Amino acid sequence: MTIKKSGSARWSGNLKEGKGHVSTQTKVLDDQPYGFNTRFEDKPGTNPEELIGAAHASCFSMALSMILEGENLVADKVETKATVHLEQKDSGFHIPKVHLDVTASIPDASAEQFEKAAKTAKENCPISKLLTAEITMDAKLA
Repeated sequence: MTIKKSGSARWSGNLKEGKGHVSTQTKVLDDQPYGFNTRFEDKPGTNPEELIGAAHASCFSMALSMILEGENLVADKVETKATVHLEQKDSGFHIPKVHLDVTASIPDASAEQFEKAAKTAKENCPISKLLTAEITMDAKLA
């Protein structure tokens, strides 16, 4: 089974003064602004790093829920924050690290069960796997 979801972006202008808009297939994000100022100057709008963080946090939380279910456990609540570290080096910008902060309320779960399930979710949620995956591209000039 293959499921396809999409997001799109539109950009006009140079890096610093240019403006972009990002949308998702479901329209939860619909023409939301992004740009240099939203990425580096904390102006209103979104940026790629927070979108990756939200995707990673939500994916991890769902994976943890699935793993707990396999242990006959159900979380009352899982709260996950994924902090994406964007760093500049001589060779340009890169993301060397994503840190997950997780707080969960799981009736009847032992600390050992929770730690094992959280570690498994961290290593196996699809977004965790994506962040270490080879990236390929089809590019066409119109």
